[in-house]
Amino acid sequence: MIDEDVRPSHDASSPRAIVVAGTGRYGDPWHPFVATSRRLVEILRTAGFDVRFSTDVDAALASLAREDLLVVNAGDPWRNGETGRGAPADSLHGLDAALDRGIGVLAVHNAVSSLRDYPRWRSMIGGDWIPGVSGHPPFGDALVRLRTTEHPVVDVLPGVDERGVFELQDERYTHLVVDDDVLVLADHRLEDDASSHPVLWMREEGPNRVVYDALGHDERSFVSEAHVEILRRAARWAARAD
Repeated sequence: MIDEDVRPSHDASSPRAIVVAGTGRYGDPWHPFVATSRRLVEILRTAGFDVRFSTDVDAALASLAREDLLVVNAGDPWRNGETGRGAPADSLHGLDAALDRGIGVLAVHNAVSSLRDYPRWRSMIGGDWIPGVSGHPPFGDALVRLRTTEHPVVDVLPGVDERGVFELQDERYTHLVVDDDVLVLADHRLEDDASSHPVLWMREEGPNRVVYDALGHDERSFVSEAHVEILRRAARWAARAD
């Protein structure tokens, strides 16, 4: 387990974040969760956060008392069958308590299918990956289109052309379940499919602000200046740091 403080300063006024990376039952053969999570740590540091990083997802969720933002970058534990099911009571209580007090949430890429043992996770993030229905074409060039610019997460982004489009190397999730009460900020379209597929959305529920970012399959996703800036802004918005 890696559980470390990665702090650029000891300024008590800095917002605090924890990034949890999928390993063990939250890992899989397709996603380099530790590498991409370390990149997320770097991005959060440039956004002014003091950051804690953990590869023990359940243990981290049991101890969220000091954080303003929870970043989940982990896979689907139920892919491992019965051995992947079940969460400790302390972890369930820890996440519930953090949500009750208003912790911000940033869910990245495969996190839409993660934390399946935590009853509030699915409703909190506003969407789901459905095995056998959801999917993606091969990793490669992705054109992401902003649906709106009237939100601080996507307003006047670098690297976006006059069509409201930016390009990056990534997986493009398709046929996710997306709840009606989220605000979709960006989507993509497949070449042979006229329908759009959301890749970035936000929602507010009670004291919580939540952003889901379907991008971020591997480190190549973070070469995009627009994507990196979206993550910085999403983190600060969700944590109410602005």
